[in-house]
Amino acid sequence: MAIEPLRLTAAPSATAPSSTSSPSAAATSARRVLLSRRIRLFVAATITYNLIEAVVALTAGAKASSSALIGFGLDSVIEVSSAAAVAWQFAGRDPEAREQVALKVIGGSFFALAAFVTVDALRSLLGSGEAEHSPVGLILAAVSLAVMPGLSYAQRRAGRELGSASAVADSKQTLLCTYLSAVLLVGLALNSLFGWSWADPIAALVIAVIAVREGREAWAGDDCCSPASALRLASPSAAAADGDDGCSCSPGCSCCTDPTA
Repeated sequence: MAIEPLRLTAAPSATAPSSTSSPSAAATSARRVLLSRRIRLFVAATITYNLIEAVVALTAGAKASSSALIGFGLDSVIEVSSAAAVAWQFAGRDPEAREQVALKVIGGSFFALAAFVTVDALRSLLGSGEAEHSPVGLILAAVSLAVMPGLSYAQRRAGRELGSASAVADSKQTLLCTYLSAVLLVGLALNSLFGWSWADPIAALVIAVIAVREGREAWAGDDCCSPASALRLASPSAAAADGDDGCSCSPGCSCCTDPTA
């Protein structure tokens, strides 16, 4: 009787690790749950802080006639409204169908902010009113400058490990708030220390320029690392077809490749 050779193809999975197992890009199920929970907490913390920041900045800005503080507060409002627009986008059955509308809303909001702040800053420069010293504004800018970098880094790190392009992109928005805080702090400090009232509207104009840049990117529909793009690339077959880099980013995108960007 012929003896059938022993087959060794059924046991390796139970006795040895597979040589084709995914590297660090594939987190365990428990780890992914933990990372998702962390990202939700980071986003909730960011939105909560932005709401408080907006109320404080707008109130202090109106009291001190500070164009920079008002612009900073309005930017915080737009950051919250952007999150709301994305939430509306994903409340529907087809998020990609709503993406362009959400981007137009976000872009239009940034343009409106830039226009308002520019007009107000130019009025101040032309002598219609000088910004007063604002201790509350200085404290707010300093606190934001201390809080936002750490929050952005933590969310970006979790997003990169999870492979979530939307989380990484949102962390970059949080990082933008750090730059705005620095601009605001310099403008308010120069006005308070040296009486350079022109420093406040100049800082406001810098904020307006940054807002225009953000508005142009949103209005143009730059979804390199948008949430809908991340969902589309979440499927392994779609990622392979689109040339995904392992971070849910399309070819040529840099949102996940540079942790300091």
